Amino acid sequence: MAKRDYYEVLGVAKTASDDEIKKAYRKLAMKYHPDRNPDNPEAEEKFKEASEAYEVLSDSEKRSMYDRMGHQAFEGGMGGGGFGGGFSAEDIFSQFGDIFGGAFGGGGRQQRARRGSDLRYVMELTLEEAVKGVKKTISFTAPAPCDACDGKGSQNPNDVETCKTCHGAGQVRMQQGFFSVQQTCSTCRGQGKIIKNPCNKCHGSGVSDRQQTLEVTIPAGVDTGDRVRLTGKGEAIRDGQAGDLYVEVVVREHEIFQRDGADLYMDVPVSIADAALGKEIEIPTLDGRVSLKIPEGTQTGKLFRLRGKGVKPVRTSMVGDLLCRIVVETPVNLTSRQRELLKELQATLDGDNNNSSPKKKSFFDRLFD
Repeated sequence: MAKRDYYEVLGVAKTASDDEIKKAYRKLAMKYHPDRNPDNPEAEEKFKEASEAYEVLSDSEKRSMYDRMGHQAFEGGMGGGGFGGGFSAEDIFSQFGDIFGGAFGGGGRQQRARRGSDLRYVMELTLEEAVKGVKKTISFTAPAPCDACDGKGSQNPNDVETCKTCHGAGQVRMQQGFFSVQQTCSTCRGQGKIIKNPCNKCHGSGVSDRQQTLEVTIPAGVDTGDRVRLTGKGEAIRDGQAGDLYVEVVVREHEIFQRDGADLYMDVPVSIADAALGKEIEIPTLDGRVSLKIPEGTQTGKLFRLRGKGVKPVRTSMVGDLLCRIVVETPVNLTSRQRELLKELQATLDGDNNNSSPKKKSFFDRLFD
């Protein structure tokens, strides 16, 4: 099945800003996270699809390549310099060097160091943990050096021989007309070595799946989509360098606060009396309770800014603010006395108790006029 457009996956326009892309990914990640959708393959696939789209669109260089070439930018070797068919610029000059005696960069090229794949671990955090930082212990299963053969592929080191076809290079040169092309050695499959008596546990691969436990330090200020890299903790391979482990953060929704970059938002419910007469109230923050003065005549939707009570993002020294949105609550389940008092207030506000003065027109009266 053809891949969906990454912008379509996240539900954003191609002109979307980095913040809009992050918000869209955060929403999808929370909705389809595997922990919230156990035994739901469809949700798991949508989570992976959204993560893949975010990984590309959140990187300015990858996004630029994707905008120019679409999915093809990351398939078939097109990401390495624009030469199709898996050839890089280095391959091209190496071939010219074979023809012209090294005039274009030498007569050959050393074998690149083999490296294991990078792995990803999704970690769900509370807002408090993301803002203040936390240490977490994670457990996962990943390919690690075989403990039976110490990653050599054979319990007896004498059973490991250098490949006689490629002489340990892992690659051989094939003459095709005027060009000399390097190909992976078919004898050792690029390993450079032949194992006569493979290890019984790993069958010569040098690695086996193993349960691993690591302590991860999450820095203060991370947000959904941020990643912590653990170098060398990814997939292990024989005679090569292990890949990296990326711990990707997903921040759970908070029952009080909503985060937008460095700022936090919250709704502050107040009674009609407190909004009309004014009052000093206590509200929660991530650092404890603080006082907030509600002026007389405060309306629903009024925003109050508490500076420095937001978040210090991981990539900046600026601390955000806490913005408090006032929500005036309408009382319910009134007693008879409360109802009488409200009727008196209503009459007073309507001007019915003072016949000598004209009745103040309501908003709708003025609108109709």
